[in-house]
Amino acid sequence: MSRMRHKHTSEGLKKKYPPSEPCSCDICQTYCLRPGWWTVAEAARAIKAGYADRMMLEVSPDQTFGVLAPAFKGCEEFFAIEEYSHNGCVFLNHNRCELHGTNLLPLECAFCHHTRTGLGRECHADIEGEWNTTNGQELVVCWMRSTGLWKMRNLCQVKWRE
Repeated sequence: MSRMRHKHTSEGLKKKYPPSEPCSCDICQTYCLRPGWWTVAEAARAIKAGYADRMMLEVSPDQTFGVLAPAFKGCEEFFAIEEYSHNGCVFLNHNRCELHGTNLLPLECAFCHHTRTGLGRECHADIEGEWNTTNGQELVVCWMRSTGLWKMRNLCQVKWRE
């Protein structure tokens, strides 16, 4: 399987998508229900910080690669399953994000804001491009092996690189 070369590194993405001002309006709180994506480097830091058991694997629609993301409540250490999406992000408790104010907040979460209408899609696409690389997929496979999900990889049609 060939991998796209991406023009953005995690650091480049952080510059392109700077953090927004904190906001607790209804729109911004709604954003927090859907887990935002980490860059590859951010996800690696979150794993090192002990959060591997609170991640899930989102598989691309064309089933060619995966992205590690904060889990929906109930999908920890598993594939992202739409049935659980209504449960919200595992890090959101009592309308507060446990990762807010730490260096572990996903880039997409830090960037999205009600004043940045439409820009979230561009941010999401750029982060997706970073995951669709050898480095991104090596982290996914490492995480899958550490959680035991590797044994269940045939549940989806992704052709995982070993």
